[in-house]
Amino acid sequence: MEDFTYFKGGEGGTPRQPAEQDDIIESVMLTESEIRNALRDCYDPGLHCNIVDLGLVRSILLTPDLEAPGSGIRGVPQKHRVAIDIILTHSTDDAEGQLTAQIVNRLAGIEAVSHTAVTVLSAPAWGPQNITPAGRKALGLDGNPSLVQIR
Repeated sequence: MEDFTYFKGGEGGTPRQPAEQDDIIESVMLTESEIRNALRDCYDPGLHCNIVDLGLVRSILLTPDLEAPGSGIRGVPQKHRVAIDIILTHSTDDAEGQLTAQIVNRLAGIEAVSHTAVTVLSAPAWGPQNITPAGRKALGLDGNPSLVQIR
């Protein structure tokens, strides 16, 4: 008796040979860059600029979640735990709660993320020098001679 694998979408549930190596789609590992891109959808409630361009994201740590449902099963994408350290532009409970909720909710939309932990650091303090060139442009700080340029 030959071993066959049933593939969804096969005609009438008929068996066929297992996929060749070229047909197997390998799962791609989640990257810090993908997380940073997603975090560009999260905005500081006071400055109305995304937290990446404001320089609020201090570190991102990705670890495989070995306890996630389906972990270790071939064909099931690897899930990751994400730990993010941020600083605040202004330290209030409202700002901390809003940013934390935005981050957790945004990353929940990424299939490869199983859990997100956000830690708000008290040091180093945020300053305008943390703003990226894209953030300065979004805030209108570049090219305006009446504003002090931040370097």
